[in-house]
Amino acid sequence: MLGGFGLIGLLYVYFTFFLGPLNKSRNSIQTKINDLQEKVATSKAEISKATKLEETAHAATVRYDALRALSPDGAPIAWFPPRMKTFFAGQQIDKVTTRLESSTAFKEKELAAWNRYLWIIDLPQADFESLGKAMALLENSNPLLSIRKLRIHAATDDPEMQQIAFNAATIIDKK
Repeated sequence: MLGGFGLIGLLYVYFTFFLGPLNKSRNSIQTKINDLQEKVATSKAEISKATKLEETAHAATVRYDALRALSPDGAPIAWFPPRMKTFFAGQQIDKVTTRLESSTAFKEKELAAWNRYLWIIDLPQADFESLGKAMALLENSNPLLSIRKLRIHAATDDPEMQQIAFNAATIIDKK
């Protein structure tokens, strides 16, 4: 009987003083492991987001630099009209007149280094087919240019030719 009490006492001591703290320690370590695994998973997600953001930022920087390269140094009034004359001459449309109607600064602080210019471009004589191709190519080749108003009048002396005037809005870097 004394041996039975001794065995019960030994089992009690084993479970209470040896196995109990060991189980508590195992449970606390398991909780810490689970927490760390969640943090690792969150960190992996953050790393993938940061990588995507870095790629997006690089692409945006490249695109921004390309758009800035479209604006040469100097005042736009000095280089934009000759550029339009050269462009339309390449489309077999001569006698191009380009004049500045207005320029405004952007109110958004992100666009503080850019201005919006509104140009009036007159084409006193152009045929409809070459005009259509030239207008499409002008907008497609200049991402910062959009055509706002277009006025076409038939020429009285030559019915195959039209007189065209249109407004083109451009966004140009102040540099």
